[in-house]
Amino acid sequence: MARIMLAIGDAAEVLDTFYPLFRLQEEGYEVVVAGPQRRRYHLVLHERPEGWDITQERPGYTLEAGACFAELRVEDLAGAVLTGGRAPEYLRYDADLIRLVRGLYALGKPLAAVCHGIEILAAADIIRGREVTTVPKCRYDCEFSGGIYVDQPVVISGPIVTARTWHDNAAWMRAYVQMLRLALGR
Repeated sequence: MARIMLAIGDAAEVLDTFYPLFRLQEEGYEVVVAGPQRRRYHLVLHERPEGWDITQERPGYTLEAGACFAELRVEDLAGAVLTGGRAPEYLRYDADLIRLVRGLYALGKPLAAVCHGIEILAAADIIRGREVTTVPKCRYDCEFSGGIYVDQPVVISGPIVTARTWHDNAAWMRAYVQMLRLALGR
């Protein structure tokens, strides 16, 4: 069974995390939920209430990481999903996560990122010259890293599939699952 890493941390967005978790399990993939340490992480709900200029954050569910980034090997993974929320703001500094993302990219294995997940792709320096999308407030993270920001629900560029927010989950995972099927000959 092909293994897909789902990278999480505290303040990962609930829908950015659980939708791909369940969608990939439905497809028969083993989803390895991983974080900086093996432990339970606190997820959050993000939405922009009417009249607000910024996103409101509320506590959500918790999710157990059954693996830590340091113990995972690129050759054991078929791809990775980088969740959104505020977690990527600090996950991008995790050397083991960056090692995994760069390694997967170098092998052409499918990578999916939503919302702030672009910050991890940017830190791994793999979006230079590529069209990608993200939540508009992360546009500069993309552009300062050499990426070409496109404001549309889903963007596919080589082995990378990006989406703006959880509102785009269905189209994002549809594209990612198709990419996995092609990569794995399924």
